Formats: sequence, structure tokens, C-alpha cells
Amino acid sequence: MNKPLSLIGLIILAVVHNGLAETIFVTLEKDNALAVVDGATQTLVNSVRVGQRPRGIALGKNQRQLYIAASDDDTIQIVDTETLQVVGRLPSGKDPETFAVDPRGDFLYVSNEDDNLVTVIDIAQQKAVKEIPVGVEPEGIVVSPDGRWVVSTSETTNMAHWIDRRTLAIVANTLVDPRPRAAAFTSDSKQLWVTSEIAGSLTIIDVATKRIIKTLGFKIPGVTQEKIQPVGIRIDAKRRYGYVALGPANRVAVIDAAKLQVKDYLLVGQRVWNLEFSPDQKRLYTTNGVSNDISIIDLEWHKVLKSVAVGNYPWGVAVKP
Repeated sequence: MNKPLSLIGLIILAVVHNGLAETIFVTLEKDNALAVVDGATQTLVNSVRVGQRPRGIALGKNQRQLYIAASDDDTIQIVDTETLQVVGRLPSGKDPETFAVDPRGDFLYVSNEDDNLVTVIDIAQQKAVKEIPVGVEPEGIVVSPDGRWVVSTSETTNMAHWIDRRTLAIVANTLVDPRPRAAAFTSDSKQLWVTSEIAGSLTIIDVATKRIIKTLGFKIPGVTQEKIQPVGIRIDAKRRYGYVALGPANRVAVIDAAKLQVKDYLLVGQRVWNLEFSPDQKRLYTTNGVSNDISIIDLEWHKVLKSVAVGNYPWGVAVKP
């Protein structure tokens, strides 16, 4: 059995080397640094100092700017993806952790956990234009691909708050399982998926009605239930599969996005927290905070190809073509 899998792995690696290269950026929470991994060679090629306690990370629309939440500096840093220099800062409010960039690239929405706020930033003006009161301890934040909704999840209120993108006001709330952490829309903006860390569950919500379609639990043989702590989510553009990072369970759950059923569990590094697709959605990269590495997953075969050491406490990940 090992030989065919090894052959498959070699074929996959050959394809990667033949022009499907990308650059993977990883925030290192305890190193106050940004790690840079070459997707072609699958090796760490650089590590640069950034702000204190970097966590959330996202690329700008033109791929030249990289936004990093420097939580202990109370700012969103702007890093040039070519020079890796900090070229600007955005006024994020207190203790930014997670944020989302508007699909048009005009605005950035920040969760301010300590103040129970979402801060709206005009990127071009580098100015905060609105503070939106939400539930207690806002964590996950996401913008629908059609630009209609901003959703904030509050860890203590246990709700997904629906913010109308046009008015920047909350117009609905959906009660979910305890301690919601991350949220993601399907590419057609018709479903919202929310992970709940304490409950060990995933809630799928119909966007039109704001009502729950289904709640999925996770059961892994040999893993105690308290270690299954769902956090980061990614759903492929064709809505074939969704992927959920399960924290200290050291697994990524593979979910059939049509049937809304758990299909498989993939063993990755320790305390898998966040994940991101390659631009062609043929690979998935996960940040593993305790084992200090990232895992590279082939999505055609649903096989973990490799782990790459990146530094202390990798948290967020972004991938540039």
C-alpha cells in the first residue's frame, strides 16, 4: 500500500514544481514575526519581524498588500508582499485579533473582543469610519461574497450577528452553540457556517431566513470529546467540500458540503487553528500552533503531504499566487 501512495505523492510534488507555486504567509504569535514559505519547494524561506502578537492575516484585493492584526499594538499593519516591509498601519481599535476584507477591497472589518465592537476601516483613507456594538467577546468575522452581509460571532453571547453592509447596522441574530469562533460563507452566499469551540460543533445557517439548517458534531476514535474544538473553516468554491480545523484534536474534518455530512478526518500537526486554500484550491495549508509548523494537504486525494516548521505558535495563514 505504501508504494502507490508514495508514487501519488511524487506526482503531486512534480505538479507543484511545474508552475503551481505560491507564497504562504504565516503569522507567528509568540515570535512577533511573519514566516514566508515557498509553495514550490515547500520550505521556509524567510521570517521577518512584525508587530506584537500577530494573529489575523489577509491579502488585499491587488495581492500587493498584506494586512496583519498586531494585537498587542492595537493596530492592523500593512505589509508589502514583495519587500516584506511594513508600509502602513490601520486604526483597528483595541486588541484586534480577527478581521475580514470587503470583497471589493474598500473596507476592513475588525473584531474588538475587549470592547464588544466591530470596527469598520476605510482602507484607502486609513481611517475608522464606524464602530458597531455587537455581543460579548466578538471573535469570528466574515463578509459574504456578494457583499450583502457582514457577520460577527460573539463567544459569550453565543450568536451570529447579521450586519447589513449598506447601513452597517445589526438587523438579525442567530443563536448558535457555545463559544462560536469562526464563520465562513459558501461562495454563492447562500449558507453561513459557524464553528462552536466548546460545543465541538458546526452550525450551518440559511442566509435567506437566518435559520439553522443543520448542526454537525464531530466524533474521532481515540480522541476525547473535550479535545475536539472546532475553529477555522474553509469551503471550496464549487461547494463540494468544507474543511474545519479541530484544534487540540489535531485533525481537519472533511465535510461533504452537499450532503452536510462528515466524510473524513485528516491528522495534521498539534492544535490546528486556521487554514487556507492554495489559489487553485488544490491544496490546503493549516497552522498548527503547538507543533510550530504548517501542514500541506492535497485536496484531490485528501492526503497530508508534508509538515513545514515555521516558528513559534503559528496562528493565521494567507496564500498569494
